[in-house]
Amino acid sequence: MTSHSISRRGVLRGASAAMGSMLLPVTAQVWGATSARFAIGDSDFLLDGQRLQIRCGEMHFARVPREYWTHRLKAIKAMGLNTVCAYLFWNYHEWREGKYDWQGQRDAAEFCRLAQAEGLWVILRPGPYACAEWEMGGLPWWLLKSPGDSFLRTRDAAYMTPAKRWMKEVGRALGAQQITKGGPILMVQVENEYGFFGEDLDYMRDMRQGLLDAGFDVPLFQCNPTNAVAKTHMKELFSVANFGSDPAAGFKVLDQVQKGPRMCGEYYSGWFDTWGAPHRRGSAAGAVADIQTMLKANGSFSLYMAHGGTTFGLWGGCDRPFRPDTTSYDYDAPISEAGWTGEKFHAYRDGMKPYLMAGETLPPPPPQNPLIAIAPFALKQSASVSSALPADAIKAVSPEPIERYDISRGLVSYRVTLPAGPAGTLEAAKVRDLAWVYVDGKEVGTLDTRYRRFKVDLPARSRPVTLEILLYTIARVNFGVEIHDRKGLHGPVRFAGQPLENWEIRAIDFDADGVLPPLTWKTGRAKGPAFWRGGFDAQQTGDTFLDMSGWGQGVVWINGRCLGRYWSIGPTQTMYLPGPWIKRGRNEVVVLDLTGPRSARIAGLKAPILDKLRPELDLVRPPNNDKPALDGVKPVHEGEFQNGAATQDVKFAQSASGRQVCLESLDAFDGKQFAAVAELALLGPDGKTLNQSNWTIAYVSSEERSKEDGSALNAINGQATDFWHSAYSGKAPHPVHPHRLIIDLGKTDTVAGMRYTPRQGEDGVTGRIRHYRVYVGEQLVKPG
Repeated sequence: MTSHSISRRGVLRGASAAMGSMLLPVTAQVWGATSARFAIGDSDFLLDGQRLQIRCGEMHFARVPREYWTHRLKAIKAMGLNTVCAYLFWNYHEWREGKYDWQGQRDAAEFCRLAQAEGLWVILRPGPYACAEWEMGGLPWWLLKSPGDSFLRTRDAAYMTPAKRWMKEVGRALGAQQITKGGPILMVQVENEYGFFGEDLDYMRDMRQGLLDAGFDVPLFQCNPTNAVAKTHMKELFSVANFGSDPAAGFKVLDQVQKGPRMCGEYYSGWFDTWGAPHRRGSAAGAVADIQTMLKANGSFSLYMAHGGTTFGLWGGCDRPFRPDTTSYDYDAPISEAGWTGEKFHAYRDGMKPYLMAGETLPPPPPQNPLIAIAPFALKQSASVSSALPADAIKAVSPEPIERYDISRGLVSYRVTLPAGPAGTLEAAKVRDLAWVYVDGKEVGTLDTRYRRFKVDLPARSRPVTLEILLYTIARVNFGVEIHDRKGLHGPVRFAGQPLENWEIRAIDFDADGVLPPLTWKTGRAKGPAFWRGGFDAQQTGDTFLDMSGWGQGVVWINGRCLGRYWSIGPTQTMYLPGPWIKRGRNEVVVLDLTGPRSARIAGLKAPILDKLRPELDLVRPPNNDKPALDGVKPVHEGEFQNGAATQDVKFAQSASGRQVCLESLDAFDGKQFAAVAELALLGPDGKTLNQSNWTIAYVSSEERSKEDGSALNAINGQATDFWHSAYSGKAPHPVHPHRLIIDLGKTDTVAGMRYTPRQGEDGVTGRIRHYRVYVGEQLVKPG
């Protein structure tokens, strides 16, 4: 690791198997050492020599209170599963370099022992990269102290050295839990969906070797989306396919690369939510039909998720380009966020019953944990954020990413003196993530990375004033090359075109577990962003859902424990509070609110609010009346896509350079007036996809935001399971062809083709584009 000798002044931080032959001939040592207990055969997984059909479900122990691990494992067993799949999040166990934590909520070995006690096997997924809608995909933030935007998940020593050190530590902590040592771990995954990210097979060989060197001697495997399985398959690793539909296609791809049992590594029971978009749901009937198809085909599977839980604390991830994930990770899984087993659970359970092994029976699901309601209570004391900032400051000529200052995440204040002079525009090179701009303590605007809004107009000044930018980090991107997500205000920062220099930087570093700074409380409402304190008395304990709908945006603590983030824009309006974290008697609640509460009161409800959008409560955005500027612009390519759900690469007859790219849909295969795109990537002259780190949507003719999340950003977020869809809800008439989607690349680039992924699903889904045109230019959108 490259180190930086930058002063810590100005930062406030709390304490802190035997195998048969394959299509590609291999030996028994390829996938893992021969074990008398578990092995991978020609067509079956073998346990003690007998066929084992793996019915697995994902559950992340970090997202479930330790006190409830056994309850959730019992529910997983009762649903019809015989295995639990568990990620390890590297940053959860090594937030500060070289300091490992496996205690309490982080006790992965105890989780494995509890799973074994419930009669469940374990599939371990230790990373180093995980994704999982988790902060930076599980990678620790301190890796970003090293320079560069392409070294993560590569053989670069700045990544490989600490990653191998992490794997060795995992072996020390969990090696004894392998089936070869009497434990429940059957298999261990190498990396995660690397075929979507890269194609360096030697990197995967190094990752595999790291686990072998760490003492893992059970079968090792890799997972990839169906369309990326062949890309990184190698004889040294068993392959499984990830998909949320069409099991036949996934299993067919596996049959083409290896001889062995078929397995879906991630079957999607639902989907995750992001702030500002509708709550996502998954069909139980469709999932049960797919599960039965897999079981009939002698296939194995792992449900992602069987139980989603809650991303407590500040661990939530972020979809690309920048769409932060909600604290609730309910996922519309068959076992709900609070561990409830309802209709979806029983549909899955009933669907699996006919395929149980001989003599196998299912236990009843565990009873629901107690629920309580909490009467509304007021938070009457407050402490301004400005009063909680440290006295000492970091001095910097121009702001750099906070990782350079050894700040992990939190609130960062940037102050500089602005001389007297006329009005002008303040502009930063980049702002990650949200920021509020003040002139002598008065708010004059906001900066918002979601829309690449990095500038704000400042008024004229008759005297020198203090300019302050208060920045809030939400989450680091967990997917794609965009995981190189350095936070903070990135210089140069200019006013009226001239650089502003000599900044003072102060930070409240929330660190790993959301540590609160020392606070001086006063009765009444503090000015500006503030911490608030109140409490409630509990006669009994039980699960509840804190109603945060009267608040703005920020973080909640209960009895000193960081519960998580909230944001009134929704879709989640409540925060799950587990009963074991409530005390009999007095309970203290602290709320950080950056925009100010409309009502400084909280109540505890007996049911969550997961799907209530309040877009009017979002940060104010300047009106956007931009229009396409395509008159007289000649398309660089026009053609016809193939019908179906397959990803298609299109090469242009001639490369074109520009900052903006427009896909124009002329008609659809079903003859209807809708357009949809699951994913759109651009290809460079070398045939590889362009970096999407700085992309944003410059214009879209329409997008569906009411009936479902059909927003245009879905077309460039790297997730083929969601999609942009032209608007169809509300009053007619609805928009008709042509539909236009214009992407701003953030800089001028050379485009030689595109990779188009149609809306996924069965034949007949709306919006699959037939005829289209592509335009490339510097400015394809004109201001309104």
